[in-house]
Amino acid sequence: MLTETFSGTLAAIRPLDDEAIAAARALQARLTKPPGSLGALEMLAVRMAGLAGACPPPIPQPAALAIFAGDHGVHAQGVTPWPQEVTAQMVANFLAGGAVVNAFARQCGASVTVVDVGVKATLDPADGLELRKVRPGTRDLSAGPAMTREEALQAIEVGIDIAQQLVDGGAKVLLTGDMGIANTTPSAALIAAFTHADPASVTGLGTGIDSETHARKVAVVTSAVVALHAEDPVDILAAVGGLEHAALVGYILRAAALRVPVIIDGVIAASAALAAAALAPASTSAMIAGHRSAEPGAGVALGYLELEPLVDLGLRLGEGTGAVLALPIVASAVRVLHEVATFDSAGVAHK
Repeated sequence: MLTETFSGTLAAIRPLDDEAIAAARALQARLTKPPGSLGALEMLAVRMAGLAGACPPPIPQPAALAIFAGDHGVHAQGVTPWPQEVTAQMVANFLAGGAVVNAFARQCGASVTVVDVGVKATLDPADGLELRKVRPGTRDLSAGPAMTREEALQAIEVGIDIAQQLVDGGAKVLLTGDMGIANTTPSAALIAAFTHADPASVTGLGTGIDSETHARKVAVVTSAVVALHAEDPVDILAAVGGLEHAALVGYILRAAALRVPVIIDGVIAASAALAAAALAPASTSAMIAGHRSAEPGAGVALGYLELEPLVDLGLRLGEGTGAVLALPIVASAVRVLHEVATFDSAGVAHK
């Protein structure tokens, strides 16, 4: 049974506004440029108008990035050479402003909030850190469900609450971020489960593992997906997902309910987006694919969601880096509708 907060979020998600879409298309046709000359940016701006129910839509600034952090019991299966302690160490790095995503966020003017939804270590309170731990890491998904349904729902509600908090604080666009050593393994399992793709085809190299480790990772993902008999999206999430994945699901769904765009980062966020779409198909209207991750599962997930990524740079870092890099593109697309002159207002002849 879903909680009142979760049910209310799902009920608030609606399709794009047709009148605003029509108005944005008509405005695009009157601007001082050849029709279609801005390519995918034109459709992006039109979609943002439909999401906001207004033309032009609000410029997506200020921006807020939430990095959801959690550990994974499947780490015990040797799916990554990185020690589990790195999750907590990277949280400290984010809070100190020393990670790649911090540099990108400063360049783009995005705020950074780190959320402990399931880090194994006990973290001390700090500025910029939300202590929302559901449990200290998931269970080993290769031996049974990673979470109970109740734990998955609790993590989803963490994401809902963080999204609401950031929008209440003034954010006009939300960005997804994540941190969790071994989290590409549950991501691959989620993608295979929701898209019915071959587990081997969606299981990548993560942080750069060798062929032996990759084979072990593929075997773990395949076994978990074969053993999965759940059909309900929350049950699938609980069985093979992570706490940060579940929180991202809530975060994405709340953004959609609030009609605020949410920029999806890499394979972890894309796998969570699949669960969000399974719960509320119309939530994809709020999703913007920030980039095409080098992880093969990301491309499969985005293709399933029919989302075209804005950036393709071979990134596979995570943290929210691709989402932050895409932010100026999204803002520029919307700003065109606000600031570019029409042929009539500029006195420019057109065919």
